[in-house]
Amino acid sequence: MPHLDAYAQHSPYSDPGAHGALLKEIEPTPPALHQAACATIVHYRGQASELAEGQDRDIDLRWLSDVLDVATTRVPGSFRADRAVPDRVAGCCRDHALFAVAVLREHGVPARTRVGFAGYFERGFHHDHVVAELWDGERWVRFDPELDPVTGPVEGPQPWGFDVDDMPTGPGAPFQTAAEVWQQVRAGTVDAGVYGVDVSMPELCGAEFVRGYVVEELAHRQREELLLWDVWGDTVPRDLADALPPEDELDALVDHLADLLVRADAGDADAEAALDALYETNPRLNPGGGVLTLSPTGRVGGTDLAARTTTWQP
Repeated sequence: MPHLDAYAQHSPYSDPGAHGALLKEIEPTPPALHQAACATIVHYRGQASELAEGQDRDIDLRWLSDVLDVATTRVPGSFRADRAVPDRVAGCCRDHALFAVAVLREHGVPARTRVGFAGYFERGFHHDHVVAELWDGERWVRFDPELDPVTGPVEGPQPWGFDVDDMPTGPGAPFQTAAEVWQQVRAGTVDAGVYGVDVSMPELCGAEFVRGYVVEELAHRQREELLLWDVWGDTVPRDLADALPPEDELDALVDHLADLLVRADAGDADAEAALDALYETNPRLNPGGGVLTLSPTGRVGGTDLAARTTTWQP
């Protein structure tokens, strides 16, 4: 795990470029982060019917500086000001979380994105999701910048059934990390088929999907806040890969990785060090200089992370 001072500094993905002063205007608290993130970014599936023609192409913007360039081109000025849906940048949970993390880092607050699955959007299904965490001086505080703390599916002071600004963690939590879910899948205590992108997309659900997200979780933990549809190493689908190790070998590697991730979350310094070493040295886990981008728009491209370019297949 990067040291706390590294989490307080921008990654190449969270760097706001010329827009740092506008981020600094936003109060570094979960309610303010929710308001600004959702005023600037609209979920490309949640409000798909309200998007302007071609707006869905925004979703492949991976660098926050590019996201904010588009936002200020459409509506100059503060990110705290609400924008009409066609004037926002189309993105997903990863973009809301990255925006929130960038504001926190701009204020010098250690922050990071977490990859896993949320059980609070649809009863009986756990959607792939990204939330954020901030270090409050004593512990990591998990929050979901997409969730409105006032409006939710249930009545009462906690309309989502939990505090969206300080979410519970651990077994049975509303959001669980990919590593936690993988361990439950392997133990046979959950149905892997109800974890994925959407119940209507069975090809993007199940054990193989969860396994890939454990690798994605590690990358985000290491300040590589990749798109959820970036694949590399062992996460490349078999029909697109030249060769992949046998399934049992992949399972064993991710078993080890998930164990380290869960132990690291519990404060195990040795597990943290092992994660650092694995990520640095294992090309099956580290994307290196490039990834394959399988955009939900249907495009497939090779992304050069150093050059910040994607070459889309014809």
